Amino acid sequence: MPSSTSQVPTRPLGKDGPHVSRLGLGLMSLSGVYGVPASDTERLAFLDQVFERGERFWDTADEYGDNEDLLGKWFAANPEKREQVFLATKFAVKTVRRFPDVKSSTGYAVDSSPEYAKVAIESSLRRLGLPYVDLLYCHRLDKVTPIEKTVEAMVELKKAGKIKYLGLSECSAESLRRAHAVHPITAVQVEYSPFCLDIEFPERKLLQTARELGVAVVCYCPLGHGFLSGSIRSREDVSKQGDSRGHIPWLKEENIEQNVAVVEKLVDMANKKGVTAAQMSLAWLLAQGEDIFPIPGTTKIHRLEENLGSLSISLSAEEEKQIREVSKDVVGGRVQTAHGYTFADTPPLPA
Repeated sequence: MPSSTSQVPTRPLGKDGPHVSRLGLGLMSLSGVYGVPASDTERLAFLDQVFERGERFWDTADEYGDNEDLLGKWFAANPEKREQVFLATKFAVKTVRRFPDVKSSTGYAVDSSPEYAKVAIESSLRRLGLPYVDLLYCHRLDKVTPIEKTVEAMVELKKAGKIKYLGLSECSAESLRRAHAVHPITAVQVEYSPFCLDIEFPERKLLQTARELGVAVVCYCPLGHGFLSGSIRSREDVSKQGDSRGHIPWLKEENIEQNVAVVEKLVDMANKKGVTAAQMSLAWLLAQGEDIFPIPGTTKIHRLEENLGSLSISLSAEEEKQIREVSKDVVGGRVQTAHGYTFADTPPLPA
């Protein structure tokens, strides 16, 4: 099985962006989501090992539990390493209490207003203990604020030295185009994997537009929330305390049996190639273009090394096609809740 403990290769993030690790690291799972988080000691030690293995493109968000606080502790203990990490965070998804007197009634609200952008970055920088972040994404568009207004606020943050590059997440092609007209957008983040090809759909035009504008595509959940690793065999595998994946349509009772059968076919293909299913899936994404940057998440070093091993795997055109064909049989789709706000449009600027 290919593995990697050496320096991770880099590529420019977008047409005029900085060089970043070809394969990034999504940090959300360090703060739960797939289970109860480990102790600070364990998580900080994990980040130490991540850094030592050359993985320096880190992705977080203000809504990921204590993620930014944890990173703040790591940077405080390792100030000399700050300039060697390309750090991306996000704003616009807020945790809210739907009923003031009911503690368990928390939910999400999306706010991409200029006012909230400025408040959110100040809070993020305070938690991180840093004067700036490298890349700030607008995590979701609220469908109320014209995208031009959101980007204008982000440009102000850049001029103030609080961010270096601008990004959008789960926007429509038109929103990306309008945003880019205000200020160059370095990256767009979207779910992309053999199981989730929405970005490629002709009616979406997002991949086409990103490439036309020279915007990098950063792929979250490139392993389908772990499904494409072959480690999920039944509903029981996503039912432990703190694991929120049970609501994902792919993993629901009516879909999981058929989807496990699809994954088994991919596992068989990977075994014949002498790689893991996760590595093959990541290699498939990397093969879609040098402007594609997967950011798989993990809390385990052996999984990180496994993922980095995908960088040395080459797929033939026939293998790429076969992976795509096999994956067509997946049913259910990805999360389509209000939290998703996927491929969002925004209203035009007032006349």
